[in-house]
Amino acid sequence: QVQLVESGGGSVQAGGSLRLACAASGAPVSNYCMGWFRQVPTKEREGVASMGAYGFTYNADSVKGRFTISKDNAKNTLYLQMNSLKPEDTAMYYCAADWHPYCSGRSARDFAVWGQGTQVTVSS
Repeated sequence: QVQLVESGGGSVQAGGSLRLACAASGAPVSNYCMGWFRQVPTKEREGVASMGAYGFTYNADSVKGRFTISKDNAKNTLYLQMNSLKPEDTAMYYCAADWHPYCSGRSARDFAVWGQGTQVTVSS
């Protein structure tokens, strides 16, 4: 059974940094599209960044230049480095796995396995 466990969330001031980690078990992150999403109450889940099996990455316009997604295949872990954080980045962050090697054209509903989430709070 595939499981994803996020960590690294917390509270920071605007301009600060956090690195989220998503430890996977039961399947290799290297073979699939893996993504980070975030959600705040009363809003739909938003795609933040994703990385396919061959290293192609996608980033939401709102985080371009500030967030970087990466994989450590040896540790079977997905990361999200978040720099220059803004209050509007405050949300519950989730990692997810899509049983497809490419992320292009995929949406949240295509992702089959989700972690439990980790809270990120950015204060002004």
